[in-house]
Amino acid sequence: MSTRSAPPAFRASRRAATLAIVGALAGVSLLSGCKPSEPSFTNLDITGNTQFGRDFSLPDTDGRIRTLADYRGKVVVLLFGYTHCPDVCPTTLAELAQALNQLGPDVAKRVQVLFVSVDPKRDTNPVLAQYVSAFDPSFRALRPANEAQLKQVSRDFRITYEQVAGSNADNYSMNHTAASIVFDPSGKPRLFARDGQGTAPWVHDLPLLLKQDA
Repeated sequence: MSTRSAPPAFRASRRAATLAIVGALAGVSLLSGCKPSEPSFTNLDITGNTQFGRDFSLPDTDGRIRTLADYRGKVVVLLFGYTHCPDVCPTTLAELAQALNQLGPDVAKRVQVLFVSVDPKRDTNPVLAQYVSAFDPSFRALRPANEAQLKQVSRDFRITYEQVAGSNADNYSMNHTAASIVFDPSGKPRLFARDGQGTAPWVHDLPLLLKQDA
């Protein structure tokens, strides 16, 4: 898969969109943050934040409709991207795979990574399935059935995306929010994680979420 760098303007636009969301959420988190006695997360704590959706209903690569209830009992990492992504998407998926490997099988089996395509036109089910499993066999992909469904799930989880024209109709990029939403085992949104931070935040936060649920 490609690891070529995206154009500077493209990276800056995506970074600005993500930072704007982080800034807005940080203000809310200061008002509804954890109690001082609770361990703190490395990623942005959005516990109690009502700006995020509480569920989704999307087809997986086998055509089966999936919701958060299907993954009850696991920490769910929901990230949005596309298979032609030149940098952030493959980097984040690789970091998640590496973090789960470091944490070991007892933790990894209680974490589900879900990759939602913002480019269902090119990201067919076979392409998506092969793409995510190349990083880790446990990773799964969800493919919105149409543009309306993609718009709805993106709106629910505060994800922005736009198509950036390329040299022809099929050679284009997708500018999208580079972040993941993390749900605890009971299905509540708990963390907003900027993509491309390395493995350390995941290694710290995932066991902490599982411990709090124990």
